[in-house]
Amino acid sequence: MPLTIGVAQYPTQSSLPRTLQLLTNLTRKSAADGINLLVFPEAFLGGYPRTSYFGATVGGRTAEGRDEFYEYWKQAVDLGDVSPEGLGEYVGPGDGTRQKLEEIARETGVFLVVGCVEKSGGTLWCAVLFVDPVRGLVGKRRKVMPTGTERVVWGVGSPKTLKAIDAVIGGEKVVLGAAICWENYMPLLRTSLYSQGVTIYLAPTADARESWVSTMQHIALESRAFVVGCNQFVTTDSLPAYVPASTARGEMEMEDEDTPLEDVAVEGEVVSNGGSVIFDPLGRPLAGPLWGGTGVLKATIESVEREVVRAKMDMDTAFGGHYSRSDVFKLSVEGLDLKRIR
Repeated sequence: MPLTIGVAQYPTQSSLPRTLQLLTNLTRKSAADGINLLVFPEAFLGGYPRTSYFGATVGGRTAEGRDEFYEYWKQAVDLGDVSPEGLGEYVGPGDGTRQKLEEIARETGVFLVVGCVEKSGGTLWCAVLFVDPVRGLVGKRRKVMPTGTERVVWGVGSPKTLKAIDAVIGGEKVVLGAAICWENYMPLLRTSLYSQGVTIYLAPTADARESWVSTMQHIALESRAFVVGCNQFVTTDSLPAYVPASTARGEMEMEDEDTPLEDVAVEGEVVSNGGSVIFDPLGRPLAGPLWGGTGVLKATIESVEREVVRAKMDMDTAFGGHYSRSDVFKLSVEGLDLKRIR
């Protein structure tokens, strides 16, 4: 059974329940299309606060901005993680989002990689979730370096969450790693993923510049891994609305189950033009880039192992690889063991 990657280029909806329902609809349709690994963009659940500044200026805040942050916080996801560093100690019940993601993955057999805004206390984190159809939520990345004004509303994540994820998808063993948006411009962060032998490199983003596609191609060539860039297509009519909705703990009722995917708002002025793309380990495009609309990119890989090893014949930057020169260069990440026994 080959591994088929899907990239869902869709905007966050007006509330968390509606976005979860869109994710459910897309996952079911993707499963029917033979996709067994489906990737969603940065901050898909909870919403990327595009165009917002939350009333913050240097040396000043506004009451209105604090109210906006509160409404944004209410749309964020509570996973029930009680670890101070977000390491996946799911003791608390959360708001039900984790359970719903595990349920749809189990129902469809699709491995989900989902960008979300996670809340813990009064702090928000930009995160990526790895949801296995059999094992449930097996990993979570918190963004270690929010970009620019993102730092007003997002916390700085622990580097311990940079741990790669081992999985079996389509009957094949793969190693998944994620770098979120401009983390992909941090050379040592990329190296920390390469060092763990990542074979499918995931890059959920909010960057819709054409130059981003070049970044994805460069990383494919550098890592000798499959690279998946995933962004939202967003218009002024589909910007996240920070409005009171059924998002309080225990009120995660699903909505609009029969809403067709074609009804997702695409009218209005474009504020993020998409650009989702998939590259193979030699930097060749397999799907996309997708500009100017919503949709699911699809790429089928007969053997991840075969293509990665073929590409690494002349360049292997993983730990101990012949192009890593680990006898010369040393990398350590606080709290994370980069050595892998293969």
